[in-house]
Amino acid sequence: MTPITEVEGRRVALSNLEKVLYPQTGFTKAELVHYYATSAGVLLPHLRDRAVSFLRYPDGPQGQLFFTKNVPPGTPEWVMTAEVPRAEGPARMVVVQDLASLVWAANLVTEFHTHQWLVQAPDRADRLVIDLDPGPPATVVHCCEVALWLRERLAADGIAAYPKTAGSKGLHLLAAVRGGSPDEASAYAKELAVAAERALPRLVVHRMTKSLRPGKVFVDWSQNAARKTTAAPYTLRARPAPFVSAPVTWEEVADCRRPAQLEFEAGEMAARLREHGDLMAPLLDPEAAAALPR
Repeated sequence: MTPITEVEGRRVALSNLEKVLYPQTGFTKAELVHYYATSAGVLLPHLRDRAVSFLRYPDGPQGQLFFTKNVPPGTPEWVMTAEVPRAEGPARMVVVQDLASLVWAANLVTEFHTHQWLVQAPDRADRLVIDLDPGPPATVVHCCEVALWLRERLAADGIAAYPKTAGSKGLHLLAAVRGGSPDEASAYAKELAVAAERALPRLVVHRMTKSLRPGKVFVDWSQNAARKTTAAPYTLRARPAPFVSAPVTWEEVADCRRPAQLEFEAGEMAARLREHGDLMAPLLDPEAAAALPR
């Protein structure tokens, strides 16, 4: 029998809680739901008013992974959905606004991915994201070097960047922006990627071509496109262990000498949050958003 729990007055069905999702560490589905529920205070503000796509892995990261953009069948009527524009015509997506919706989505076993715009204004970018993706043998250590260069370059344009681990092998830089469309944000991010390659030619590549990427950091500017979604801060990732896309300090980026220094599992996050709070909180202040350079 599927247990029903009550979350803020909503009845949420939870299934297979004893299932081990991450055999490497023994991390169960119950622990995954618990992680999301106890991280809601910092996770929800970064999901609110954003259409989410889910990367689902109900049998763990070693099982089938599937990307869900449309509202999943069986979604409760109290979960908010929004119509979003797509090239092939408008579609409906889930918007996780509250704890009950978060717990319902967690029961699907999911990574949370969001657009860089709010559902109220899909034509206005309010986030800039730069995804630093290392091509082996490059690692997150090399991403950190590139991130520090990009931080200075963005600061020169009046934009404050905040780093987080991808939760897989790279690093994400996020900034709050205003005054441009997703296309304009994408064009600006591409300029930054080209400039980074020019400044650090042995380290950076800005083109997606796979053959160019071994040993270099791909500065992926394309995540700013209106249709693209990126792993949200604090989401779990479908990796061998329950790694989190964890906000980090610039000191941690500067001090990184080994990839393990920037790997954080779900069980480590409560202590990090007690120490640092939400390192991405400045992104949530509309007054702090920087004008996108023209």
